[in-house]
Amino acid sequence: MSKPIKLIIIGLLLFFVAALVSIRETQNNQPKDTYSVKKVIDGDTIEIERYGKAEKVRMIGIDTPETLDPRKPVQCFGKEASDRSKDLLSGGRVRLEFDPIVGEKDKYNRLLAYVWSNNELVNLKLIKEGYANEYTYRSQSYKYQNEFKNAQTAAKESSIGLWSPQTCNGKTK
Repeated sequence: MSKPIKLIIIGLLLFFVAALVSIRETQNNQPKDTYSVKKVIDGDTIEIERYGKAEKVRMIGIDTPETLDPRKPVQCFGKEASDRSKDLLSGGRVRLEFDPIVGEKDKYNRLLAYVWSNNELVNLKLIKEGYANEYTYRSQSYKYQNEFKNAQTAAKESSIGLWSPQTCNGKTK
């Protein structure tokens, strides 16, 4: 066999091996397990049952108005945001997607995750519907940051939820 043909064959083999590794890594990063939602704590925090114990999950990339922080009064649209999260998640099952950039837990020992329900990214849905602000912690980027920021811009431009002049007009305090 001539040298150019051998190089082509080796190149193709390397390409296919790299493609298979890439596909496998993508599949391994996809959430597989589903968890029962035990409680919706507020608009951006839920409690699930995971491996036989209750764990709190803080949704990455969003912030909803406060309803339970003892240091703060209930914020504008907080009850509505909590109620919407309850509508979407109460009694259901969710998949969690972790983001290695953000880490798995916060300083309160809550899991940090993207929450999927019925193949829909709940974090994003809450922003699109005007129940949550896009939230970037310490200027740290995260996987869906662009989608979340674009969704917030669209919600603002449509004057829905938090951005409606009849509710908070973008102010949660």
